[in-house]
Amino acid sequence: MAGITDFDSLRRAMAENSEEPEGPARNARAEQLLAEAEKLNIPLAVIEALGHQLKVYNYSSEKDKMFVPFARLLRMWDERPGDFDEYETHSLHWVFKWMSAGMLDQPHVPLASIEKWLGEMEHRYRLAGHSERAVRSAEFSVAGHIGDLPRAERAYAAWLAADRDRMADCHACELHGQGGWQLRNDRDEEALELWRPVLEGEYSCAHEPHTVLASSLLPLLRLGRFDEARAHHLRGFRLVRPMESMRAAYADHVEFCALTGNEARGLELLAERPAYFTDTGQPRSRMDFLAVVALLMDRLSELGLGEQRVPGPAGRAWTAGELAAHARGEALELAARFDARNGTSYVGDRLRERMAQRPLADRLPLGVRAVRTAPAGPVAPVVAVPPAERPELPALLAEARRLSDTLQPHALEAWAAVARAAEETEVDTYVRAEITDHTAMGRGPEGVALFERAAELYAEAGDEGEAIAARARAAYVRALSGELDEALAGIDEPYDRILALYAEDATGVRQTASVLMSRARILMRRVHERSTGAAAAERAVRELLALVGGRGGADVRLVSRAAEGRAMLAELAEHAGDGERAGELFRQASAQFVGAELPWFAVEYEVRVAALAHEQGDLAEAERALRSALEHGGPYVEPVGRAQLHLQLAEVVGGRGAAEEAADHALQAAHWADEAGEGGTLGAWARHQLGGFLLRQGRFAEAAEVLESALADLRAETHGDGVVVQTQWWLGDCLSELGEHRAAAERRLRAAEIARHWPEQHDHATLAHLAAESLGNAGLPAEADQAYRRAGELWRAMGNVHFLVRSLRARAWLALRTEAGPAGARRLMADAVRECETALETAGDPAAAERLADELGHTHRQFGDLLARSVPEDAEDAAIQEAFEAALAQMAAAISVFAGLGADALHSRTGAELAAGWLEADLSRPADAAARARAVLAAYEGADPADETVRARQAEARQLLEPTAG
Repeated sequence: MAGITDFDSLRRAMAENSEEPEGPARNARAEQLLAEAEKLNIPLAVIEALGHQLKVYNYSSEKDKMFVPFARLLRMWDERPGDFDEYETHSLHWVFKWMSAGMLDQPHVPLASIEKWLGEMEHRYRLAGHSERAVRSAEFSVAGHIGDLPRAERAYAAWLAADRDRMADCHACELHGQGGWQLRNDRDEEALELWRPVLEGEYSCAHEPHTVLASSLLPLLRLGRFDEARAHHLRGFRLVRPMESMRAAYADHVEFCALTGNEARGLELLAERPAYFTDTGQPRSRMDFLAVVALLMDRLSELGLGEQRVPGPAGRAWTAGELAAHARGEALELAARFDARNGTSYVGDRLRERMAQRPLADRLPLGVRAVRTAPAGPVAPVVAVPPAERPELPALLAEARRLSDTLQPHALEAWAAVARAAEETEVDTYVRAEITDHTAMGRGPEGVALFERAAELYAEAGDEGEAIAARARAAYVRALSGELDEALAGIDEPYDRILALYAEDATGVRQTASVLMSRARILMRRVHERSTGAAAAERAVRELLALVGGRGGADVRLVSRAAEGRAMLAELAEHAGDGERAGELFRQASAQFVGAELPWFAVEYEVRVAALAHEQGDLAEAERALRSALEHGGPYVEPVGRAQLHLQLAEVVGGRGAAEEAADHALQAAHWADEAGEGGTLGAWARHQLGGFLLRQGRFAEAAEVLESALADLRAETHGDGVVVQTQWWLGDCLSELGEHRAAAERRLRAAEIARHWPEQHDHATLAHLAAESLGNAGLPAEADQAYRRAGELWRAMGNVHFLVRSLRARAWLALRTEAGPAGARRLMADAVRECETALETAGDPAAAERLADELGHTHRQFGDLLARSVPEDAEDAAIQEAFEAALAQMAAAISVFAGLGADALHSRTGAELAAGWLEADLSRPADAAARARAVLAAYEGADPADETVRARQAEARQLLEPTAG
């Protein structure tokens, strides 16, 4: 291709191609570069181009293409080994291992050929003087693949016993293989312990910890270490997502989703990689992928979603059931080919085991948004109950009455069962009244007419008290429906009648309390809706409390009336502005419900206590109340309510610095918001919070996955543009920590664009500054300079000299990498010094002056470093001398400024002193260099020897003295 004119341009082109994403396009470019290399008539150029081609094939879906360039390389080595330099000689022997694994992955390569290749590898390694460690590792892989476990055990032992040398796989890859052997022997704990150094970042390489994170998912689930499994999925999937060659690891993540109730996320993963269904370059990873596809599709079918449309091989539409059959058939066909080649049934047996796995968790919340594919809780098969085995009406009625009398959560469902049974038999009037009454309770505003009908039936059955109570309930429902005046008018007659009946002992305290409660509720509605009638409402509540107070005993209905009445008094106190009294009354109401073993009724009041405590700044009480609400609500709180409770608790707990626990609550909040169908609103806010808490813990990859998921749903109109900016900001911080600098810059620039329109510009300036930093780290100096320039303008407009100076210093360093060059860099650094000096002259506040002086000192120090480093390597001696003298002058200025700041700037002063000393040495002034080194040692006489900076400065000073001693 144009541009490849010599060996150097070929090498540059290969280096550039190596940085491209894995895949066919990179492979095609490598093929073109080989053709160009052959035109140069330089054997080493062809060798390097073949090695490059082999490498990109290995890290792609076209692994089967590796064999041709390797065979050519091997032939060239056998014919003219002198054409290979030291690096290419090493590379040739290194990729022997790739060939071994590559043959194993191709079922058409006979086992005899693989065994012969092992012998060839051993022979050539011995001739080259290499250890047999890599050979035994390759033999272990062959034996393990065909199921010859005794031989695998021997090879494993020999592998570990052999010396490590330059041909051994890196520590990370070796540990992955060793942990895999522990898994194969059902030793999950041992595998995870072997992988620990890789998981913790001690060892890494191009494919690690990617594959170890993926391999760790199932053992962690089996051991019940769900939090770690979740974290490894989020971290690991982020690593494998852009790497086409990692289909097997990708399959592990799909498998994890299938076994943890995250089927919807599993489908999302399949949709991201449609080519994985059909890429044939590595049959073994395709077999693994298709096996987990079948597993996931079977899971969907078990959940009743076999007809759901799912992503699958291109060319047609697929349902889950259809794709399950297709994937299973293709996977088994590939397994059969491997087994036929190997002469065993081992591959097929393990594949069937994998496809037959059962879920290891009903639902493991991940923090990222996914649609729920099944109801929470174990899914039990629906079994039809024969009519003869169904409970009789008397039993259903007794159970419904028991649940109602004890105010249990599922009482209305029990009455619905009674109603269904009553359709098939005759029931007396009173039972029909009860059925109608409880049906009305579940109808909300539509229940008025049913309550009125229940009242008629109760009267017909001779229970006048219950009839009046039903009419009172009808009046209260009118109030809830907005018909407050009608409700107020409608409650008077039932109230008067129930009191008259009660005085005559013609009805009981339950019925009377029911009517008084309905009246009190209606009057409370008037207080809340119209801010009037508080005195009347309080009298009504106290009348209720006088009736039921001390009379509840074992009657939980009366205890419940008393507790609710106390909560009404709390509401009235809150309405009157007495938050302290309100909180105490809400706590009393909650305690009564809990004491009556009705904790689910306490939840509402604990939430109110938390809100009041928060307003009063009592965060400890707010936290206690929210924890109580979660504890008391248990499974009875609706999903949206649980999401809100967890989210509030996350904010309170996070506010006191407990980021790990706060993240747990935010995770639960996101999960329950998704369960409630609020994933795009409440769930997005929870994910925003979760991402922030993960970021605070330094869990950058997990945080990035969660924040990206949140951004898909966050909207300025719904959540506020501040939340959107903060999420982008946090995501930029995560990406920066992960080394994804271009993406970090994009996020920061997007956030800055929104903040640009805010009245207060500090966030805008900060984001522009951070974006510039990311652009510089991404190797885009011109774009970084532009962003720093914009940030500097904003800092100047706000009068923030410190960050204005820092933006100028950053631009100076960038100028060395742009057309501005050293001259432009010096001008910018001089501007930074001038800005500091001008601000220092006008600083009236001593503390502000001290901070500005410190900034000036660091600016002189950086100016000196820049001058020293900007001298070209091929510069004349006079130019070097001039640059170093100018740099020394800046260092001297820095030392003077830091000296004026006293002990607080000691480390800064000694750092500049040492830098000046090295410049003196470079200028052939050993005595001056020694004087500066001794000045540093004198400055630290009596200093704390445990201080790392002190030790480092003293060591450097002694090093500076060495060439000048004597």
